[in-house]
Amino acid sequence: MNPYYTVVADRATHRCEYCHAPEFVFNFPFEVEHIIPLYRQGADDESNLALACRSCNLRKGTRISGINSNSNTKIRFFHPRQDRWNEHFQVDVESGMVVGITSIGRVTVKCLEMNSFSQVAARQLWIRLRLFP
Repeated sequence: MNPYYTVVADRATHRCEYCHAPEFVFNFPFEVEHIIPLYRQGADDESNLALACRSCNLRKGTRISGINSNSNTKIRFFHPRQDRWNEHFQVDVESGMVVGITSIGRVTVKCLEMNSFSQVAARQLWIRLRLFP
């Protein structure tokens, strides 16, 4: 396990810092990921680490940005240490979808596929169980 896991997980209140999935409903701990990958000169310290569910971490990979389909411009992903989640995302509790409300939020939702069928189905269950948002 990553030596920073406890600090990072506690800071994130044991939620994925991207999609906000609650860690305790999974049967394994979430991953500590580098917001800016090391190979892109990201730091290997707490200021560059985030708690991520397996889905968000795999889909983010080493990327730090995506293309805004409306303007065809490169937009950086949501940065958990610099940005506030509620300023970039909302949850539609009826549908279970995470909605990007800024260009950063929209690109992050799209590239991390936060509204895949399985993600939305799980979120709908968590909402019914009052575990989300």
